[in-house]
Amino acid sequence: MSEDTAREAEDGTATDLPPKRVRADVRRNTDALLTAAAEVFLVEGVDAPVRRITAKAGVGAGTLYRHFPQRSDLIAAVFRHEVDACADAAPVLAARHAPADALAEWLQRFALFLATKRGLSAALHSGDTAYDSLPSYFDQRLMPVLTTLIGTAVEAGEIRSDISSDDLLTATRNLTLSAEEDDSGHTRRMISLLVDGLRYGAA
Repeated sequence: MSEDTAREAEDGTATDLPPKRVRADVRRNTDALLTAAAEVFLVEGVDAPVRRITAKAGVGAGTLYRHFPQRSDLIAAVFRHEVDACADAAPVLAARHAPADALAEWLQRFALFLATKRGLSAALHSGDTAYDSLPSYFDQRLMPVLTTLIGTAVEAGEIRSDISSDDLLTATRNLTLSAEEDDSGHTRRMISLLVDGLRYGAA
């Protein structure tokens, strides 16, 4: 999409596309920017040049700055975008797998989020007030879906009941290596062992 077209889309002045199509285009550009930024941040850190992000996303710099005027706006949005993707994966996995398997697959997905989030770590722990709301956003989005996955697996008799969401998140964090360190699949194997331990002694 050209810069002029993107501007028309946001202003609502374009006449050659119906409103729903305009909104879809804007959303598509935003998603492309956030996905590209997450990938670039992982490799180059959060101070990577804007041109790297826009080139990967296939949009112009003007589109990025309209959505994210400050670098902190982009970083916070990337974090929320990644948290949302992880949360949204839970019901999909629950529909495709048996309860304990769905929990195992979601923990693997969560570990992937943790491994890639480390590209944002320096900024998120910088003390910038722009990121103050992110820990609560993390808890609000991820804790309920994990609690549901655990509860369903317990009710099905597939895992033991003496495990909390907090315990499982902490254990997964402790087992997760960064994307750069984990070239042998260590994290995936350790999480599989963790879930096997949850199956032991199930009702």
